[in-house]
Amino acid sequence: MELGKVVGTVVATRKDEGLKGRKIQVVNLVNCDMSATGEFVVAVDTVGAGVGEVVLVVRGSSARVTTGMSAVPVDACIVAILDSVEIQGKRVFDKARDL
Repeated sequence: MELGKVVGTVVATRKDEGLKGRKIQVVNLVNCDMSATGEFVVAVDTVGAGVGEVVLVVRGSSARVTTGMSAVPVDACIVAILDSVEIQGKRVFDKARDL
C-alpha cells in the first residue's frame, strides 16, 4: 500500500465496460512525512474519496483483488480515506487538523 493525496479526477466518455460507472482519480503519492514524491498514479476510487483527501492506494494484483475489481482492467485502486497517520509515535497527518 502507498500513501497519496487525491489531486484530480479523470473523465473518459469511452472506456472499457468494466470501468463504466467508476470514478477515476489522479493521486500524488507522498512520503511518510507527507511530502510529495512527484510520482502520480491514476486509480479507480472504490471508497468515494474527494480531491484533497489523503488515501491508501494499492497497485498490481492487490488492486485486482479489491472488492468488485476482479473482472476490471485495473492496476491501481484507492482503498481507504485516511483519518490520521502516525509514525514512530509522531502524528504526521491528522485529517481534522490538516485539511
